[in-house]
Amino acid sequence: MHQSLIVVENVHCAYVSESVVFLVVSSPSLNTGVSVLKPLAARRRSGVRVQGREMKRLTWFALAFTLIATGFAAKTPYQAVLQHSRIRGRSHGPNVCAMQNIQGSDKKYFTNCKQWYHRKICGKPTVVTYECCPGYEKVTGEKGCPAALPLVNIYKTLGVIGATTTKMYSERANLQEEIEGPGSFTFFAPSNEAWAALPTEILDALVSNVNIELLNALHYHMINKRLTSDDLKHGASFPSMYQDLNVHIQHYSNGVVTVNCARLVKTDQHATNGIVHVVDRVITAITNNVNSLIDTDDDLDTLRTAVAAAGLTSLLENEGSYTIFAPTNEAFEKIPPETLTRILGDPLALKDLLNYHILKSLHCSESIVAGTPMETLQGTVLEVGCDGEEMTINGKAIVTQRDKLGTNGVIHYINELLIPDSAKTLMELAEGSVVTTASKLFKDAGLTDHLIGSEAVTLLAPLNDAFKDKSLAMTPDMKKLLRNHILKERFSSKNLYHGQELETLGGVKLRVFVTLVGIIQRAGLTELLNKKGTYTFFAPTNAAFSAMPPADLNKLMSNVSCVTICVRKADRNTTVYVNRVPVVEADLMATNGVVHAVDVIVKPLQLYNTVTCLFILAPKIVSDQAEGSTIRRTSAVWVSTS
Repeated sequence: MHQSLIVVENVHCAYVSESVVFLVVSSPSLNTGVSVLKPLAARRRSGVRVQGREMKRLTWFALAFTLIATGFAAKTPYQAVLQHSRIRGRSHGPNVCAMQNIQGSDKKYFTNCKQWYHRKICGKPTVVTYECCPGYEKVTGEKGCPAALPLVNIYKTLGVIGATTTKMYSERANLQEEIEGPGSFTFFAPSNEAWAALPTEILDALVSNVNIELLNALHYHMINKRLTSDDLKHGASFPSMYQDLNVHIQHYSNGVVTVNCARLVKTDQHATNGIVHVVDRVITAITNNVNSLIDTDDDLDTLRTAVAAAGLTSLLENEGSYTIFAPTNEAFEKIPPETLTRILGDPLALKDLLNYHILKSLHCSESIVAGTPMETLQGTVLEVGCDGEEMTINGKAIVTQRDKLGTNGVIHYINELLIPDSAKTLMELAEGSVVTTASKLFKDAGLTDHLIGSEAVTLLAPLNDAFKDKSLAMTPDMKKLLRNHILKERFSSKNLYHGQELETLGGVKLRVFVTLVGIIQRAGLTELLNKKGTYTFFAPTNAAFSAMPPADLNKLMSNVSCVTICVRKADRNTTVYVNRVPVVEADLMATNGVVHAVDVIVKPLQLYNTVTCLFILAPKIVSDQAEGSTIRRTSAVWVSTS
């Protein structure tokens, strides 16, 4: 009997046999989460085989039904994660959701595919538990959670879902009558743990004046409108029932939903007069923009001065949605005084420095469940992640205070300054890299002034390995040699070309011999690689070219039409191989893509009388025809044949 399995989104599988086609789906209309086997054609009559044409028709019918079923797929990231958790929990009975609990904490998350298989959140192992999905409860003696929660008013719902502290404070603040009566409210109810985590002085201030302070605080958690999790769109704001001050919603792609940076831990608890979402902290009213928050905090005095000097005040006052990693006064004090003075006195370096601390989008700490590269206003990226309870930047736990929310962004305090390469001098850049031996020698040779001032020079810095088994004595010959490693002008890689002559501080003329760059230029790909775009470039090192047989190298240099454009997706989390050649240095990030260095020339898997080719991976085919050659498509790459 011929059988096949088609895996599709939302429809868990489509099963095709000789006689019948089935789809296994979760029925959204029943809200049970139980897998339902749905026949799409009558069973095979005894002794009669389904003919090929009928089988084809049934298969297309199955696919058509799949497309229709996909229309019922989760509409939001949160619903997608909830749906996955429901699928993982269905073996434990109806309406059971799998939850991942971070070991050593009380944090629980609905699970997505990646978290499920890695069993980690924020780098910490998780324990899988099974609980009733939102809106359902257990029944004694029955498997799973077969019963829907009773539909009662909001006041009683608070007790049903375990938000008993919020229920108690609602009664003490004389809010009970309002949330028992008619209306259509949304209540972001702090969990019992959220109230317990509130600083004692704040809680005392609330409960000492229940008719005003506590009532106002609870009203700020309420919206005079029923809003389900589907209605909580990313970047949305809604007027609260306290002076119409807005609450701010973030709905992240990983399924995390926050209100004023408090994570929704139980959603969509329906009531007769509204809906309740349980949140993991007590939220407070937001009235100031992020610039005002910086202005009024004594711990950010140096940052405030720097923001004004860089002309960024208006940016932080205007509408936007930013994340600011705000260096404290302590962070600035850790920097050598001469470095800090230089940066504060250089408008371009200062602006680059500050923009490197600002992300283009708003990220509450609760939205971070794994390391993610995020683009800054400076144009490069920061790796924002977490390690257990700690929020990390570029792998370092330097965040001391999180989630200070303004009307146009959020501030996270850091105790270490982040300095981008563009704000460093040549000497500072060298000292923090793999050329520390060379930087020390340049100092010893009295060349420091050329590398720390405003003089336009280019440093050719040998790697530390280049000095192995070499004498490091500072002789006149060594000083002369080092002077010839500093060029008189500033040359970026874009300015270098094959055969170019460059003059050093020592007056020596150097000739540029860049094999890879030369080939790229001769192939007419310079403009492509300087354009905006998203490319992956497997770049042969000079050693790779040197290892080529001279005949092959000559063929390559004389037939640049072999430079080939092809499509492939690279995975950042694994070792990359290109046609079986390992990448020796990965993820050299550029503004328009990434370079992976290989120390062997990449050759096509099937040569077909070709010469050796280079490969640039792009998100789309740039050209299907190369001058003077034909393009032969293979399963692995595009191969140019002569």
